[in-house]
Amino acid sequence: MTTASIQRFDVGPRMSEMAVHNGVVYLAGQVAEDGSQDITGQTQQVLAAVDALLARAGSDKSKILRAQIFLVDLADFAAMNAVWEQWVVPGHTPPRATVQAALARPEWKIEVVVTAAV
Repeated sequence: MTTASIQRFDVGPRMSEMAVHNGVVYLAGQVAEDGSQDITGQTQQVLAAVDALLARAGSDKSKILRAQIFLVDLADFAAMNAVWEQWVVPGHTPPRATVQAALARPEWKIEVVVTAAV
């Protein structure tokens, strides 16, 4: 297997936003562009970013294999879930883990990592 079979998107010096290999899409952690919004607004932003990246790879949220959610404050769990439940495709909800974590910037309330099939 060669690295030529790996397709990378938005490659930077530290990381790529997304990689595709063997029919699987791996997203980098997605965070809100506007960190001034509350958890509802930030979750909406993050999920829109996930949608956009998956579309670029020829996939969509119905093909998510696994999601990992990092919340700064578990008090935001219910509000985040309200947005999540409106976003996921009924009957195609992926396996998911949600944990409390300190994020790289103090204004970020949520980070989401997704793996999906193409």
